[in-house]
Amino acid sequence: MEDHDHHSHHAEHTQHGTHATVNDQARVIEPAAQQFETLPHDIHTGAEAEHSSGDLSHRSHTDHSGHEEVFRKRFWICLLLTIPVLLYSPMIQEILGFQMPAFWGSQWIPAILSITVFIYGGLPFLQMAVPEIRNRQPGMMTLISLAISVAFIYSILAEFLNLGEGFFWELVTLIDIMLLGHWLEMRSVRQASGALDELAKLLPDTAEMLMEDGSTHQVPISSLKRDNILLVRPGASIPADGEVTEGHSSVNESMLTGESKPVDKSPGVKVVAGTINGDGSLRVRVTAVGEQTALAGIMRLVRQAQMSKSQTQLLADKAAGWLFYTALIAATLTAIGWTIASGFDLETLNRVITVLVIACPHALGLAIPLVVAISTTLAAGNGILVRDRLALETSKDIDLVLFDKTGTLTRGEHGLTGIAVADAVGGARDENQVLSIALAIEADSEHLIAKAIRKAALDRGIIPVRVSHFEAIKGRGVRASMDGKEVYLGWPNLLEMLGVAPGGTIIDFTDEANQKGQTVVYLVVQDQVAAAFALADLIRAESKTVVDRLQSMGVKVAMLTGDSQDVAKAVADELGINEYFAEVLPEHKEHKVAELQSRGYRVAMVGDGVNDAPALTRADVGIAIGGGTDVAIESAGIILVKDNPLDVINIVRLSRASYRKMVQNLAWATGYNIIAIPLAAGVLAPFNILLTPAMGALLMSLSTIIVAVNAQLLRRLKFG
Repeated sequence: MEDHDHHSHHAEHTQHGTHATVNDQARVIEPAAQQFETLPHDIHTGAEAEHSSGDLSHRSHTDHSGHEEVFRKRFWICLLLTIPVLLYSPMIQEILGFQMPAFWGSQWIPAILSITVFIYGGLPFLQMAVPEIRNRQPGMMTLISLAISVAFIYSILAEFLNLGEGFFWELVTLIDIMLLGHWLEMRSVRQASGALDELAKLLPDTAEMLMEDGSTHQVPISSLKRDNILLVRPGASIPADGEVTEGHSSVNESMLTGESKPVDKSPGVKVVAGTINGDGSLRVRVTAVGEQTALAGIMRLVRQAQMSKSQTQLLADKAAGWLFYTALIAATLTAIGWTIASGFDLETLNRVITVLVIACPHALGLAIPLVVAISTTLAAGNGILVRDRLALETSKDIDLVLFDKTGTLTRGEHGLTGIAVADAVGGARDENQVLSIALAIEADSEHLIAKAIRKAALDRGIIPVRVSHFEAIKGRGVRASMDGKEVYLGWPNLLEMLGVAPGGTIIDFTDEANQKGQTVVYLVVQDQVAAAFALADLIRAESKTVVDRLQSMGVKVAMLTGDSQDVAKAVADELGINEYFAEVLPEHKEHKVAELQSRGYRVAMVGDGVNDAPALTRADVGIAIGGGTDVAIESAGIILVKDNPLDVINIVRLSRASYRKMVQNLAWATGYNIIAIPLAAGVLAPFNILLTPAMGALLMSLSTIIVAVNAQLLRRLKFG
């Protein structure tokens, strides 16, 4: 309510049009990138870090958009080459009952195009298998390499030595599936590193520095030094940590502290880089720049949390490792057994090849990615955006959800929670009358308190009275004339200035509001306190429901806030939350998550502000409210697009359902080998039951179809 003349400046200054840079210590290390150390040069094309001199400088973390683009390009090219391979494969034609037109050289189409796909699309997997083999930890890359190599070599030999039909179509489709999976994985890697860029955008590019002659000069923030004096105009971003030397204003620090209420600033009070100045001009002496600012500290916390986050090994990798050893052992025993029985001949080679082809992980490669694709599509259609597949998988194990208060459990904006009216002061006899006066006084103000009063009045359909001679009283409130009477609206210090005291009704109302951590402003008419208005950050209507339902599911609920103990307790009591953390500074929010994890909890953090970014990244699952700041979304694995905390419940239900499908698919994708591999090895040969390579490929394809159909059944899950 201060300095109403400056409200127009809000439209002229925003923090999102500016961006600063992140220094080279802000690099995000993605463990997945280690796979690409041995890839061809055209794949390993991420931009290297740019070094700076200690200031914030942008685009310094490794850029994996190059990896993503290469895998995307290879997938589409290989997919186009796969189509004629399928159409001209004799087995496909026989199964589907069609015949492609023949022409000179058409018989070579599957072989030539499959060789091309193997070299162009399969070579990266062979090179990514090298670290697994070197570390003696075979996984999906090793199994894929084994499968495509065996299929490729045998198919070439079969083509030129008349050993039978090769496996060209199985080879190219396997490579296509794996390229698609890695393209999607690289996209997740790129998106995960965006949080630091979003943090940097909070800082302006330049600062307005006061010169010795009293003039101002625009300078880049990288040139700022301690003790420089800056002019921060209304609505502008504060460019560096500092101390106010002159001026009065209120500063929006919600992106750093989580406090929804603007913080009054006067000489001697500290300000923080990246926060937004309110209505008044401030002169600020710089106390910290670059890596010493609070914002840079939060950026470091985000980086450290990202680096320390454990990488859950996919069930498919474990299954691939087991299947790799199983296939090798079975193939070796098959070769030994048949060689002893009949010598090493073409039939023995057929048996060994069939065993290895049976182990080809088409179904295994789809078992998890297909469920993930369907679950993420289902989630997006119901207002849940999954950025990190591991976040959704991990949600099934969550046993504690930690909610940030402001903007998550509450709306993040002040609302009128109560009115107390003194007895017949100045003709104001009821709530509607005092609201009519308050609405008239605050009709043109954009102050958060003014907005709350105005909204409450307009919701009741109240028409403002006529006032004139409006005047702002800096730091205290406003004054106007109404029918020849002086009326005031403002803070408790306004009452001190006027030398008036509230009566018993107003005193009791104020005491109760203060106990709840609410803000109280007073209406004064003819030197008497006519009314008091209590305002607070409004609790979302659905917050109580989400807390109750999570607790009924056996999931504990806790709350985290930068607000005072009184505010935190009032909200926790109303929602039925037993554990809460109040007055938590930005750097300590991440510590609270780590503290809960050290107590054995698997924590999901739900937040929306920059101050939540490190905690979102540190948590086992980070969930951002979609209406929050960009950095919170960039730091989270899951985003609630509809801005509805009830979707946290849907996340847990979807995670549990999709995990069941993953386990079922993995069980089938690997379990059918228990029967198929022995048959391929020829254990029933004495009974004239042999599994040919062609039948092995068909059985493998059938397994893939079963996995795909089972994954589709996930779509029956009901959200609500």
